[in-house]
Parts: sequence; structure tokens; C-alpha cells
Amino acid sequence: MIQKIQQAFRGRFNKEPLVIGAPGRVNLIGEHTDYNYGFVLPGAVDKRIYVAIAPNETNTVNVFASQFNESYSFSLDITGPQKGWMNYLLGVSYHIQQQGKKIGGVDLVIDGDIPVGAGMSSSAALCSAYGFALNELFKLGLSRMDLAFIGQKTEHTFVGVKCGIMDQFASLHGKKGHVMKLDCRSLEYEYIPFDFPEYKIVLVNSMVSHSLAGSEYNVRRQQCEEGVAILQKHYPEIKSLRDVEPAQLLQHQDELPPVVFDRCSFIVYEKERLLRGCDALKQNDLTTFGKLMYATHEGLSKKYAVSCTELDFLAECAQHISGVAGARMMGGGFGGCTINIVQTDAVDTFTQKIQAAFNGLFKITPDVYVTQIEGGTNILA
Repeated sequence: MIQKIQQAFRGRFNKEPLVIGAPGRVNLIGEHTDYNYGFVLPGAVDKRIYVAIAPNETNTVNVFASQFNESYSFSLDITGPQKGWMNYLLGVSYHIQQQGKKIGGVDLVIDGDIPVGAGMSSSAALCSAYGFALNELFKLGLSRMDLAFIGQKTEHTFVGVKCGIMDQFASLHGKKGHVMKLDCRSLEYEYIPFDFPEYKIVLVNSMVSHSLAGSEYNVRRQQCEEGVAILQKHYPEIKSLRDVEPAQLLQHQDELPPVVFDRCSFIVYEKERLLRGCDALKQNDLTTFGKLMYATHEGLSKKYAVSCTELDFLAECAQHISGVAGARMMGGGFGGCTINIVQTDAVDTFTQKIQAAFNGLFKITPDVYVTQIEGGTNILA
């Protein structure tokens, strides 16, 4: 991929580029906890967005996106969003300049092997790769966390997605053989060992698009906030569900509408699962970690109600295939992928069995993506 993008760049712009790679990410456990200011446990994966880039001594950015076979140019005097994928580049360029940093025009080619729509956050990787590249070329002195915030602001203001910081953070801070326990309130983070060379992380696509995810996501946020407001009457120190202990929740169960209790209960216990999961990984105990993943899926399906028939089927099916340590739905829900931790020598059998079972019921063969945990955004050439 590096040679391919270098050749494409030379052919188009007739000079030598700097090549940056920014990975996609998976989140092993800790779902819907980010906007409740809890913890998440993402890792960067070995699928990347690649950017080949060089300055062009003008005020214009010239882009060629190999995957779409599309060219686009824009002036650095940016006033607001346009239509389409270039908003990620416009937004990053705009927000870097808003911080008082001076950048010049560049020529760039974009390519990548992150499957679009698989929930590995190709958009965050694009922002990370492009921001990191500008930071290197123009010696801007921005930290990786600064670049993560610029990517997040771009999603909010140019793309219109009110995402948390996890995706951008994971793409920029990834470390081979480790996942990252990120505190979504303080933004402190800790690298947790995830060094299981005899296992792969396998995503299975439910082939259902996340059509409900946006509207239902906002409903879940409101339900969590409703629960916090009721509990605050008894415990004024509670600022979000992250601060709620299981005993406090159970003590006031009768004051919460049943659906609100279920939502809160999932988040409160998911924090416990994540913290236990980190302890298990530190002890190299993948068996315990896998059981926690299954429990998370059960909670997402029954208590948080963000799963769907296809995801439930895939998670259930995985439990009956040998070589699988754990499985659950990943991401916002209502479609997307399950994440499975599978023994390397069982991956082929796992793929055949789960595709055949799914196809037998739903008459469509699910896409399967095999990944492993790798390092974060960096210069590759």
C-alpha cells in the first residue's frame, strides 16, 4: 500500500511525498459509556488510511482520493462545510488555522484498507492522518491529543456528527500489543497489555446499516440523563452515571421508570465489567475477559436495547464455535459488526461456520474482517 500510494502521488504531482498511516480502531468493551463520562477500552488495528502529501507553495489543497477515483481542490480560506467526504479535510484545515497555526497549500493522495461501514472509524483515521501530516510538514507543535480534539471538532462542525473523543484518540495513541483504558471525563489513559499472538480480532458484519443509530442514540442519552436527575436528589455528588454504584441504583429502583432503570443499570454494570476486564487482561486471563464480552452483549441487547436480530444471532452463534474466547456487538448498535476474539488457527473454520449459519437464516453472506492490535498514527515513509 505504501509503494502504491507513493507511485500514485509521483504520477500525479511529480515529486516525492511524505507518507502517513492512521489506523482504524475497535473497542473491546465499554459501549455507550463515553457520553456517560465512563471508561472505554479501544485498540488501534492493522487497517489504515494512508496519506501521501507534500507542500505546493500555494494557498490551495489539491486532493486525489484513490478509493473514490475523485479529485478535489480547495483554498485554505475556508468559510464552512461543503458536500461530501472532503469535509474531513476542510474541517481539519479550518480548525488548525483557528488555533493560530499557519499552514500552506499541499498536494495529497488518500488511500486505505479500512472497510467503510464496518465500524472501524475510517473517518476518524482520515482526520488523524491528515492532521498528523500537516503537523509534521509545517512543524506546528500540536500534540496527539490536540490532533484528536481537532478531529472531533471537525466531526461536530463540518460533518454534523456529535461523536465522543474515543475514535480519534485511539487512532492517534494506539500502541502495538496494547489496548487503551481511556477515562472519558479526565481524558487520562493507561495502556493495558493485549498481547495474544495466538488470537485474532475478527469482525463479522451483520449487513444491517445503522439506520436507527442516530435518533435512538439521542433517546438513550436522554434516558441516562433522566436517571441521573432522579438519583441526584439523593446523592448530589453524582454528576453522571459513571459516579453511580450498583447499590445506589438498586436502592432507588422504584423511583425510576422501568425503561430508565434498565438503561442506567446497563451503564453502571458496564463500568464494573470494563474495570474487571482490565484486571483480567493484566493477568493474561482471556477466558474471564471473553465472559465479560458476552455479558456486555446481553446487556446491550436486553437492558440497553440497541441490538438487532442479526447481531444477537451472530453473538449467540459465536458462543457455539470452538476457538472463540468472547464475542459481542460493537458500536452504537442497530447494525454494524460483532467483535470476536478467535484463536488464529480457528479463524478459517469460524468464518465458514458463521457465514454458513447466517446465510442459512438471513439469505445473505456476512463480510468478515480479520485484524489485530497495532500501533497508532505515524510516518511510514
